[in-house]
Amino acid sequence: MPVKQLTVFLENQTGRLAEVARILMDSNINLQGFSTTEARDYGILRLVVSDTEKARQKLKEAGFTTHVAEAICVKVEDKPGELFKILDILANATVNIDYVYVIAGTKLVLSVSDISRTESILKKNNVVICD
Repeated sequence: MPVKQLTVFLENQTGRLAEVARILMDSNINLQGFSTTEARDYGILRLVVSDTEKARQKLKEAGFTTHVAEAICVKVEDKPGELFKILDILANATVNIDYVYVIAGTKLVLSVSDISRTESILKKNNVVICD
């Protein structure tokens, strides 16, 4: 089952990331995981939260530009080789990964073009999909 990922576009300015975290806290939304990337003038914040729609609405009200997309979350063991195992399965099945990041220490979030095919491939290879 895909997870909802919230993308927030941020100006590269002091305090903008803290502002997002404050909005989530004030709205009683749990931050389950995140990833950041940056360019000179802006940043991209990808979030997995307890209530994606509420987070999106609160951030929009505060003037942030947001986007919701689906991604795959898989559980991995905390041991050497686990990332390779997942990536090798997908590479051998010719699945291209747009980006990947870790949440909660032992969960990977994968952005791919065909979620249902990728989930099927992973399940056939005994990879546990997050609830």
